[in-house]
Amino acid sequence: MRPPIPVLSDYGISPTHGFLPETLPLARLPDPYYNKWEAIVANLQALVLSRRLRGVVDRLPVLDTIGLEHDSEWRRAYSLLCFMAHGYIWGDDSPSEKLPPSIAAPLLQVSEYLELPPVATYAALCLWNFKPLFMDEDIDSLDNLATLNTFTGALDESWFYLISVAIEARGAPIIPLMLTAMAAARQNDASTVTRCLRTFAERLDDLTTLLQRMHESCDPVIFYNRIRPFLAGSKNMGEAGLPLGVLYDTGNGGGKYHQYSGGSNAQSSLIQFFDIALGIEHRPTGERSAPRGRTSGASHNFIMDMRSYMPGPHARFLNDVSVISNIRNFVESNTDDKPLSIAYDACLTMLRTFRDKHIAIVTRYIIIPSREVRARSRSRSPAAVRQKMNLAVVSRNPTAPSATEDRNKDGKQLTGTGGTSLIPFLKQARDETGEPAVEAWAKRFMNRGGKPEGRNDFFFGKEAPTPFEEEVEVKGLAGTWTMEDFEGGGGLCQY
Repeated sequence: MRPPIPVLSDYGISPTHGFLPETLPLARLPDPYYNKWEAIVANLQALVLSRRLRGVVDRLPVLDTIGLEHDSEWRRAYSLLCFMAHGYIWGDDSPSEKLPPSIAAPLLQVSEYLELPPVATYAALCLWNFKPLFMDEDIDSLDNLATLNTFTGALDESWFYLISVAIEARGAPIIPLMLTAMAAARQNDASTVTRCLRTFAERLDDLTTLLQRMHESCDPVIFYNRIRPFLAGSKNMGEAGLPLGVLYDTGNGGGKYHQYSGGSNAQSSLIQFFDIALGIEHRPTGERSAPRGRTSGASHNFIMDMRSYMPGPHARFLNDVSVISNIRNFVESNTDDKPLSIAYDACLTMLRTFRDKHIAIVTRYIIIPSREVRARSRSRSPAAVRQKMNLAVVSRNPTAPSATEDRNKDGKQLTGTGGTSLIPFLKQARDETGEPAVEAWAKRFMNRGGKPEGRNDFFFGKEAPTPFEEEVEVKGLAGTWTMEDFEGGGGLCQY
């Protein structure tokens, strides 16, 4: 017996808002008991700038979570505690390797309730951190969105989060749409599947347009140097001052060290849903091909790891949809139906274009700024470079240990977000998006590559250095990447 088509309400997913909450995020916890949390986050920018956040948090009493009732209150508490935690860790000259009980104890409890890790995830930063400016207008418009919390108070930081919120809202109708398509495929209803795929492709084009608006109000230099350090997790952060990760001190001698990835759009359930719905299979980074349906368990290590950073019900929804996803098989079984094949290939084309645009944005926001700060750091003394140890400084520090010591037996720098090399991962994910294409024209389009550049010396065949061959280490939102990974692309946060 075939598993039933998932019902969105069983997973707390809205047919109109998608993975955003059906009930808008709370702007404040209603119980006055939590006023101290609210006051700290409301003044987070000032406390960070004055270097007084840690002192205030250290004097904060450990508040019980017993006063949290509805899910919206638990979400608000999670977002507040995550902002406090990352501000505490990264908001001074050197990172703190310990979270005090006033943050750690309630954060661990709230995280367990929400089935999330106790770190600033995509949910804390984006899904549960927005409000509409006008209640009678849609939340899929950037003109009607504002953030609730930020680390810096900068418009650039708000815009960075809100682009993702708008994409989630604009893409929300795709979820019930593709479930309808899966149900129609079971009934051999090709016309309904075709109609759903056409709508899916059009909506994907809208999402690409939204993504391209990132540059309007988010400056790459401000993002790279001021915002990005606060988004870091505690995984692969040894050279930044967290060799063991972060100690979550629960008081009375309790607590242990944890290492978590930081906030990343790879934690968006919506983007993973697109791949599942279209039957796109991803392999380990660097693996060129594999028999259909025979990918190893390791092939989805990174993707599955990112699901552990999603709210529990959302991750279960993706797992259940994976079991019943049938669109690709249906299209491949009806290749004589040209409208169906063209509609399916159009979806692949639009999703590949979305990923192309994402790579271009990442280049502007991560790769280019990293080269600029690297160049500036060469003219500074090592003492000045090391004066402030956080994510941004380590990224541009030519004397950082990983630049000379953290190498494998082949002499290459160890890279990856959760063990995945960023640039190869992004480019391979983009290329794999087009592999299921049915029509010949679509296959040619998907397999097109950039024209090879003349990089060899005319006389001796010696490779001439390109601007991206210098060994500049790039610390990402959640891991370590190097410039040697760059081959025309880059990654801000992996879609």
